[in-house]
Amino acid sequence: MTPLRVTYDAEANAAYIYLTEDPKVLSAWMYPCDPVAVDGMINLDFDESGRLIGVEVLGARSKLPAHLLDSAERLDRC
Repeated sequence: MTPLRVTYDAEANAAYIYLTEDPKVLSAWMYPCDPVAVDGMINLDFDESGRLIGVEVLGARSKLPAHLLDSAERLDRC
């Protein structure tokens, strides 16, 4: 099993967890989770077949483990 690819932008405090290895798979639609129920903003991305392909987490520092964000690919660094 290949490790999950996770990207993180500390300035935006946003992370994305990729659930597919295929870079050609694009999001066909997004389902926003209830921000009140999850105490934040989490968006689920699905492909055209309805398969979950990624999870966007806004307010990532309060939602995800620090070790996951520390090991994530950083988008806010050049």
